[in-house]
This record gives sequence, C-alpha cells and structure tokens, in this order.
Amino acid sequence: MFALAGRLRYRRLIALLIFAATTLPVSADTGSLELVTRDRFTQVLAAERGKTVVLNLWATWCVPCLREIPDLMRLEDELQENGVVLVALGMDDPNDFARVDAFRTQHFPEFSSYLRDSPDMDSLVSIVDPVWNELLPTTYLLDPDGDVIRRIQGKQSFEDFYDLVVEALE
Repeated sequence: MFALAGRLRYRRLIALLIFAATTLPVSADTGSLELVTRDRFTQVLAAERGKTVVLNLWATWCVPCLREIPDLMRLEDELQENGVVLVALGMDDPNDFARVDAFRTQHFPEFSSYLRDSPDMDSLVSIVDPVWNELLPTTYLLDPDGDVIRRIQGKQSFEDFYDLVVEALE
C-alpha cells in the first residue's frame, strides 16, 4: 500500500516537472562574458563616451556582488533611455573563464560582463582608479566624458543605486 502511494507521488512529481518544463518560459542566454586586456577595456570604456557608465566590479565568490547584480541590471533597464549603461568587470582569476561563464549563464543568463585577462586585479581597474583598495563589490559612476564622479563600495540597494545615478544625471 505504501509503495503504491510512493509511486503515485513520484509519477505526479514527474508529470509536474514535465508540465513545468514544457509550459514555463525559459530565459534565453543573451548575455556574454569576454576576456579583456587592458587595451581592449580602454576601448570598451571609450566606446561608451557620451553616456553615464555604471562600472561594476564583481566576482563569483563575492556574495554581496551577486546580490546586487539583479539590481544593477534593473537599473540599466530603467535608465537606459537616459543614457545609462552598465559595464561589468569580473575579478575572478582569468584562468577560471569557463567556470565563470558557466556560473554567469546559470545564475544571470542575461548579464554581460568582461573578465580581466591579467592575474593582477589592479591592471584594469587602474584605468579608472589608480588607488582601488580591492574591495568588492565596487561600482564607479563615470560621467559622459569618462571621468569618475563617484566610487561606491559595498553592496547597495536598487533604490540607493537609482538615487545616486539620477543625481549624477542632473
């Protein structure tokens, strides 16, 4: 009797999983991860001139970083019409590219990011902040000329980011 009840629950679970897999929307992986050199990263930032850039430094091992990524993506969605763009730079070891990309794809499939190509964490960050203290997460607001107007360290809420960016736009 108990074996029959267990099999019925198992079959219901399988049926539910099949139903969910065939009817729930699946988010497409529209994001990307690119290993980036110092010269290439300089070009990336130069290409965003004329916009307000939210430059976020993150890593897969940084829990506060991971908690703020959805807020940063939402911020870009809500403010892109105002010329706001998110540029993310992963601080994981460049030798872990495949692992970082698999992590990004699994948890944030629409998130695009660059990954440093140098073992030196400061090599790319020094383009915008020569005295970065290697604290993650760190987010920089760059004005349309590419100059840093604010450094934000530690996890922030969506509302805090929104207020800081809107203030920068004024």
